[in-house]
Amino acid sequence: MEKMPFRDAEQEIVDVHAAMATAQRVTTSDWRQSLPVLTGEMVTLRELRLSDAPALLSMLSTEEVSRFISPPPTTVEGYERFIAWTHRERAAGNYICFAVVPHNMDTAIGIFQVRQLEPGFGSAEWGFAMASAFWGSGVFMDAATLIVDFSFEIVGARRLEARAATANGRGNGALRKIGATQEGILRRSFLRDGEYLDQILWTLLADDWRQARSGFSETIH
Repeated sequence: MEKMPFRDAEQEIVDVHAAMATAQRVTTSDWRQSLPVLTGEMVTLRELRLSDAPALLSMLSTEEVSRFISPPPTTVEGYERFIAWTHRERAAGNYICFAVVPHNMDTAIGIFQVRQLEPGFGSAEWGFAMASAFWGSGVFMDAATLIVDFSFEIVGARRLEARAATANGRGNGALRKIGATQEGILRRSFLRDGEYLDQILWTLLADDWRQARSGFSETIH
């Protein structure tokens, strides 16, 4: 969750439109060519667009949101470079980034990311950042269910890891709510504002998730 790859992407000097066009020409599987649109009860998850850059700058740069993630871009152009980077990394099969778009809106209010920890996404790490105005609204659970289903059923991951600073009560509560298991404490593992913070390691396994989802479906039918 915390180690969002904003900084490295913002430092790159690229022709944003050319980079995105190149990424879109690489075809090795369906999701590598283009992310599908995932629709929940409250939100749609879709590929990031350059037009999302101003909204992401506004939504994710507040102190409440940014205090527990790697420093986000500080300009619209920085977010455009980040968005172009997500397209290239998706086309290379290394990384996935979805925009979170509420049904009554057109632009992103947050992102969900999945990156491979081993070739082929057998083990992967997922993270998220979302505008504070939508905290506690049910948007997280709706979007998180979509991204976990996608990671296990489409991408083929067997294990998803997430890391949250011990001081990040809301983030840890969200991971607990989605059904993640706390596996341990990663001591002094996250550098933020010159200070190393402890993180909690959370995991979801594909078999456990499918069993939980099956039980949930039975209770609502």
